[in-house]
Amino acid sequence: MKIYTKTGDRGQTALWGGRRVSKTNPQVEAYGNVDELNSWIGLLLANSTTEKHEQKKTLLDVQRHLFSIGAMLAQDQERSRKNNDFKLEADAVALLEAEIDAMEKDLQPLTSFILPSGGEATSRAHVCRTVCRRAERSVVALEEHLPLDEIL
Repeated sequence: MKIYTKTGDRGQTALWGGRRVSKTNPQVEAYGNVDELNSWIGLLLANSTTEKHEQKKTLLDVQRHLFSIGAMLAQDQERSRKNNDFKLEADAVALLEAEIDAMEKDLQPLTSFILPSGGEATSRAHVCRTVCRRAERSVVALEEHLPLDEIL
């Protein structure tokens, strides 16, 4: 599989299924933001010095879920059947929330907002947090154009 199409893009890209849409299409924006978040998490993992194996495993699981979400968002709902190779397990959200709760037990209660600073890994985690919020906004905005319950 080539990573380029040899068709020129003229500001367009193909959804998974073949239909070409503008690169400003809300669907492209949404899956692009999810892809960017996945890349930032990869960078966070690559430069992580933590020895906490469970936290690394959790982030790798998050990356796998984000990859599936991106693939689901990239599907052309008008021209292709739903690709069931990419789907989230029914308990994916519950497992992530349980992991967050377990990590939170080791933290002091928050009494103020946290400045996005600290060491390199902490700063990378803050970038992941803000990119995640942008990805979430773009997926919610996409729902105004495309019913997401058919995708996710």
